[in-house]
Amino acid sequence: MTITPANVETYISVDVESAGPNPSQYSLLAIGACSVVFPDRNFYIELKPVNLLFRPEALESCGFSLEKLAVEGVDPAEAMRRFETWLQEALPAGQRPVFVGFNAPFDWMFVNDYFHRFLGHNPFGHAAIDIKSYYMGLAKVPWAETTMQFLGRRYLNQPALIHHALRDALDQGEIFRKLLLEAAGQQDGSIL
Repeated sequence: MTITPANVETYISVDVESAGPNPSQYSLLAIGACSVVFPDRNFYIELKPVNLLFRPEALESCGFSLEKLAVEGVDPAEAMRRFETWLQEALPAGQRPVFVGFNAPFDWMFVNDYFHRFLGHNPFGHAAIDIKSYYMGLAKVPWAETTMQFLGRRYLNQPALIHHALRDALDQGEIFRKLLLEAAGQQDGSIL
């Protein structure tokens, strides 16, 4: 059961935590993901950093210690193999994953980089949807009104994400599910 009429795509909400603003300099620290339609199909992993570079505000927001992750985190290549395996298991037969993110360009660049860097390919291909952009078009609002301050209050009764990759992926998935229902003019989930 998916939202797409062609019944060939599964939307996967993905959130990441990182040590800084780009994957060329900073490490991916955690990945959270869930099926938008079946949020109990979810994935979470914490990764060993590839280096010890960080922006203080990045670590403050997610609460990670690079030193602790260097010991307890999963090797990045193994983490990406596990993520790919989970994706394969989470998808119904014959379906393709579509990456969904809140501010997808940020999360996408880390996930895409790490998949290519450590596995040589990205199982999402080039399929990614940004929730903020989707909402901007659906609601016909300016970009400034696509923040979590607006969407969180409207769709989650909370104004912010908490910077835990799985919890944020679940919350983002709920927002996107509600947006899809709204776009279809439905309230009861029957298109899901």
